[in-house]
Amino acid sequence: MNLLPDVLQVLDSVLGLRGRSASFQASTPLLGAVPELDSMAVVALVSELEARFGLAIDDEDLEAATFATVGSLCAMLGSKLAA
Repeated sequence: MNLLPDVLQVLDSVLGLRGRSASFQASTPLLGAVPELDSMAVVALVSELEARFGLAIDDEDLEAATFATVGSLCAMLGSKLAA
């Protein structure tokens, strides 16, 4: 399952990137590299991802490594969807 397009759409919408996410790849750094991704944005992002994918993201999934890159975020979501 290729989650990348959906995750990019959510990132663009929640962070107000105005299409910047179109150039993002799995290796694109997020946390610390995208100024719009602050602590409040993480909360909004998690909420929107839960709604979009119909899953619950556990507290233990909310670590810096999850938000390190677009790919790490997709990997966490993929593991949740597979469970």
